Amino acid sequence: MNDTSASLIQAVRGPLMLITLGTLVAMDYWGVYGFPRTWPILIILFGILKLLEKIVARPHPYPDNRPPGGSVI
Repeated sequence: MNDTSASLIQAVRGPLMLITLGTLVAMDYWGVYGFPRTWPILIILFGILKLLEKIVARPHPYPDNRPPGGSVI
């Protein structure tokens, strides 16, 4: 995958978090599950999205633009 996939994950992270938050608050309102029991789902979702972002991001071969085994002149 490429940097476009990582950008897509970054772009959908906020809306997914808001949808999840709204769902959890609605579940609390309807009495299905209380919000104090379900809020860790937000942390888990954020972690999964960050992990996916790191997986699809292409590693840069030379972090500071040096050739392998060489030095900057």
